[in-house]
Amino acid sequence: MARTRQGKTDTEQLSALARQLKVDSVRSSSAAGSGHPTSSMSGADLMAGLMTGYLRYDFDNPDNPANDTLIFSKGHASPLLYSMYKAAGAITDDELLTFRQFGSRMEGHPTPRIPWVDVATGSLGQGLPIGVGIALESKYLDGLDSRVWVLCGDSEMAEGSMWEAFQHAAFYNLGNLTAVLDMNRLGQTGETMDGWNGDAYAARAEAFGWDVVQIDGHDPEEIDRAYSEAVQSNDKPTFIVAKTIKGSGVSWLENQNGVHGKPVEEGREDEAIEELGGNQGTTVEVAKPENKDKTFGSGVTGSLSLPEWEVGDKAATRAAYGAAIAALGEAREDVVAMDGEVSNSTHSADFASAHPDRYFEMYISEQQLVSTAVAMQVGGRVPFASSFAAFFTRAYDFIRMAAISRASINLCGSHAGISIGEDGPSQMALEDLAMMRAVHGSTVLYPSDANQAAKLVAEMADTEGICFMRTNRPGTPVIYDANESFPVGGSKVLRSSEDDSVTIVGAGVTLHEALSAAKELASEGVSARVIDAYSVKPIDAATISEAVRATGGRLVVVEDHWSEGGIGEAVLSALAENGASDVAYRHLAVTHMPGSGSGAELMNEAGIDAEGIKRAAHEVAG
Repeated sequence: MARTRQGKTDTEQLSALARQLKVDSVRSSSAAGSGHPTSSMSGADLMAGLMTGYLRYDFDNPDNPANDTLIFSKGHASPLLYSMYKAAGAITDDELLTFRQFGSRMEGHPTPRIPWVDVATGSLGQGLPIGVGIALESKYLDGLDSRVWVLCGDSEMAEGSMWEAFQHAAFYNLGNLTAVLDMNRLGQTGETMDGWNGDAYAARAEAFGWDVVQIDGHDPEEIDRAYSEAVQSNDKPTFIVAKTIKGSGVSWLENQNGVHGKPVEEGREDEAIEELGGNQGTTVEVAKPENKDKTFGSGVTGSLSLPEWEVGDKAATRAAYGAAIAALGEAREDVVAMDGEVSNSTHSADFASAHPDRYFEMYISEQQLVSTAVAMQVGGRVPFASSFAAFFTRAYDFIRMAAISRASINLCGSHAGISIGEDGPSQMALEDLAMMRAVHGSTVLYPSDANQAAKLVAEMADTEGICFMRTNRPGTPVIYDANESFPVGGSKVLRSSEDDSVTIVGAGVTLHEALSAAKELASEGVSARVIDAYSVKPIDAATISEAVRATGGRLVVVEDHWSEGGIGEAVLSALAENGASDVAYRHLAVTHMPGSGSGAELMNEAGIDAEGIKRAAHEVAG
């Protein structure tokens, strides 16, 4: 037997623990009446080998930075994970048997409600990309010798995000990362794409630059050998391709199609447990790492000096974003940034130049981009991830799952709306506000000038949850003094009088069009109140409701976005919740597929420029 991180692996102990993990996977799922016991049983020997010889984790101190990280990318195998917690003494048998019950933290798929779970999994193809991000932080920022272990399912190997992860892990020489493939051949509806063809998986991983070990996933000695080779790797990630049997240990369940996601047949639980050797209550003492403190302390290293622009200057909010995160990085060493290979457009290149040791290029891999942001916040970092707003649609499932992970990440989407002009509709984000508003607990910000954008970047750093900032490609006039404050949930009333007869709400580029329209309306005898709804979520319901009441229920909302799900619907929801009725309402938004052209031409065609706003205001004002 090869030497391991803790010494020698006791193969008898490994086998006994594996049997217990299988027994408890059966017991917990049978108690719930649902779950995935057979998918858990196939990986039980692999996880027993990890716990008895290689995993270093202090279950009494899950925040110890020196702990290894274990991620179940195949989150449906949660009965196995929870059985591991019981075997390690972290939970009781009684709690194990609350699996999937209302109010239990032993949910159907793992979430960070459990202190030893860093990220939610269950949507396949996400665990390994997040594991890559955690390994990045551990190697390049913390300098720790902790390791990242990811249990992968063979069905999820069809996900493109897995291969984004393979590519980045090799590029960044993540020798501290080990992916364990539970190759049990069977998916939900039948055989997986490659079945038990371990050579196919191995060839792909090797082509991506990984070390590969193929083993029998139920042989204790081969399991130990594979882990031993993995921990000796310095600059290459390791992929353990383990041939396993779904339902391992119970003869009538082994390698059977049609039993995925089902508990053991009612009335046969005891028979299955007896065949596995009975409920012996086997436990294991998982080795603990040395206690270590975080390398970057509280994160704050100095006072924040944000960039400033003079009123009347012209600047793009995307440029303000880049300058602001660079300044934020100067004041806080916990701030990190990453981009999807458009940093010269999003201006995150400013951060890369100022703080190259805390910037990570994710190339054209938006799923890996968001995964890395989620991973970085696990370690206490404050991540800012940027790309074109349109391209975050590729990673929407990762953003959705980040909310389930209770993650705090900051996303910046540039090149939003038809105002970007000639690039055409493939580059125009017209659904991003709707998309991000729908994320649980999210904050959605849309600055209109450079000073506002810079201040909102600072607000994002201290805001919990998923924060999204929408920035513009074209330069816009600076209308706010650098000393202005912009709290999340606020708005700004830029024009108002007692004679106002219509309220106009805009944000970003359309705010400037609204101001131009209001000036022209005033010369035509119509006084308009103009509100900058820079906080789209949460929206300033009180200010908007009061303005609409004061202007006789006359309202125009204008946005560079599809009509569905954006600022208009946010405003209407706010009014409804505040009891507003009898509102004369015009919603100006993009309603047809745009083409190429100048931003001014496209906004005029869509009716969201000053001319369109003025026309709508006259209509509602009579």
